[in-house]
Amino acid sequence: MSFEVVSAYTLLVGDADEPATVSVHSTADDAWRALDREVRRRCGMRPRPRRRTDADATTRLANAWRAGDPEVRYWNVTVHRLPIPLPVIAREAMVAGR
Repeated sequence: MSFEVVSAYTLLVGDADEPATVSVHSTADDAWRALDREVRRRCGMRPRPRRRTDADATTRLANAWRAGDPEVRYWNVTVHRLPIPLPVIAREAMVAGR
């Protein structure tokens, strides 16, 4: 059996006032976009217009939100490399002997 390695991104955002939000994303852009959305929701900010998400800008926003109460607020985006087993679908062609 062979293996394919895929990436998955987990997002964790929480504070003492609300339950933590945990989500899994297939791309880094999706994870950063979800972090931006969640921090804006928790701050009462309007959603960002639909466009490409900038990880650096989202990090600054999330760090500013966390700085408001660093003892109870937290966030984390983590990448995971997952080996997925792939079944053998076809075997090498065998040459018939004469």
